[in-house]
Amino acid sequence: MPSPSSFITTLFLCCFFLQLYLAFAGDPFVFYDWTVSYIGASPLGVKQKVIGINGQFPGPILNATTNWNVVVNVKNDLDEPLLLTWNGVQHRKNSWQDGVSGTSCPIPAGWNWTYQFQVKDQIGSFFYFPSLNFQKAAGGYGGVIINNREVIPLPFGFPDGDITILLSDWYTRSHKDLRKDVENGVDLGVPDGVLINGFGPYRYDDTLVPGGISYQIINVEPGKTYRFRVHNVGISTSLNFRIQNHNLLLVETEGSYTVQQNYENMDIHVGQSYSFLVTMDQNATTDYYIVASPRFVNTSWDRATGVAILHYSNSQGPASGPLPTLMGQDDPSFSMNQARSIRWNVSAGAARPNPQGSFRYGDITVTDVYVILNRPPELINGKWRTTLNGISYLPPSTPLKLAQQFKVLGVYKLDFPNKFMNRPPKVDTSLINGTFKGFMEIIFQNNDTTVQTYHMDGYAFFVVGMDFGVWTENSRSTYNKWDGVARSTTQVFPGAWTAILVSLDNAGIWNLRAENLNSWYLGQEVYIQVVNPEVDYTESSLPQNAIYCGLLSSLQKEQSHKFDFSMGSPFCSNSRVMLALLLLVLIENFFFSMWSVVL
Repeated sequence: MPSPSSFITTLFLCCFFLQLYLAFAGDPFVFYDWTVSYIGASPLGVKQKVIGINGQFPGPILNATTNWNVVVNVKNDLDEPLLLTWNGVQHRKNSWQDGVSGTSCPIPAGWNWTYQFQVKDQIGSFFYFPSLNFQKAAGGYGGVIINNREVIPLPFGFPDGDITILLSDWYTRSHKDLRKDVENGVDLGVPDGVLINGFGPYRYDDTLVPGGISYQIINVEPGKTYRFRVHNVGISTSLNFRIQNHNLLLVETEGSYTVQQNYENMDIHVGQSYSFLVTMDQNATTDYYIVASPRFVNTSWDRATGVAILHYSNSQGPASGPLPTLMGQDDPSFSMNQARSIRWNVSAGAARPNPQGSFRYGDITVTDVYVILNRPPELINGKWRTTLNGISYLPPSTPLKLAQQFKVLGVYKLDFPNKFMNRPPKVDTSLINGTFKGFMEIIFQNNDTTVQTYHMDGYAFFVVGMDFGVWTENSRSTYNKWDGVARSTTQVFPGAWTAILVSLDNAGIWNLRAENLNSWYLGQEVYIQVVNPEVDYTESSLPQNAIYCGLLSSLQKEQSHKFDFSMGSPFCSNSRVMLALLLLVLIENFFFSMWSVVL
């Protein structure tokens, strides 16, 4: 007969493994441990300090699947505070993890902090980058892939390979020097080059490209089809992407499957992401150019062209000759028409099995309208600033989300105007007061001389219209109310407008910003507060590892602590099955022991 102590031991083990199983019986976890630091690199042949992650530049790809939980422990080995933001990841009901100044205190130099978020109801191609102090100009960025769940098929054949391409305009001056120039009203000027995955250009022209520069080579097999996830992670330059003699079949942009169309090239504006299927259907007499060239600029920008090499395994020689041109496609009208041609695939399932088009956004009544007008940099109180509706955003020392949580008064105001006000521009911390589950129409009017892109955290919005000139209420007659693509970043051409519709169903405080880094840094951003008036127990609470600053600095402990976790591999479904089997064995053993006692 078993002893009472063995009953207790067995019962304890049953309870322990039951708790462990329940903890991990939901969606899987994936873990990353990142050290962000300066590393030496010479992408354009000039040695400089770049921001790397675990010694890599660009940083590692974050790879997850719909609804997985992502844990990223970040050690800040820079000499200044750091936040990482996840461009396009929506952080459902969890703006604490958004990684911008309005939601989190920065990670001090020498500290570490752990992000933990769920990629809830999302698929697609995104990227991360440092959001403070102009650090993005030094790197610190990398790709984010959110895969379909196995139960939801892709709306195209499974590709033979998956390739991430990170495009960025690049300067050999440090990010600290660049931000000083921007603060002093000095234009960034022509970039020193365009990088492709952190590499400089292939030497396609001896007069434009110096020798000794390392370049990116993409190795492929003939006859195979690859998914290229292409991101413009740069500072301020719109780039045209193309692959010599190859069509780009567009299939996805920023978490939405698109109507599948072939393009010879694609304009990718700052902060935007696209997925293309590219079939290796050429005879490989030579290698092929992969090109990223600046848009809407003069010939002085010719040296700022990114060139990589597509290399078939049976290639008969190196690429040579001129780059594929954009003959007759230099006009902004061509680019706008291309953008209008991108449509939502309303019949495809994505994060959920129901078709994307089952959300009939065109039938929803608009509750709030904001016409947001930008202006080029101007002097306000003796400092160069940029504005939206005449307000240049001033980041408070206490993040907005923390101020909201602790009911700290006077940190921000909910008075951002819904149109440009005829008054002198000012610096202020003014927020949009969004209506939870409201349906907002936002019109961006670009009064600047360059293409500007705007990004909204926490949401995908529907791009329903764009045109040259000034938006009027009559412009609504041109809106696409059926298959306008849902995305998180949209371009606005100079002297033109872009209209978006967004359903405010994600409670939190969310950043709406210019993705052009010089415009953003000087104040072109605003936050949207979206509060659920009812108690919502599913909205994430203040993280246990929250960092405190500003008016709440007294709450901060001496050091932020690292969360312990295993060696960076996901706690996968097989592990949960093993836990379940072990739990069943223990329960069976427990009840067998109990039955023996009774007998």
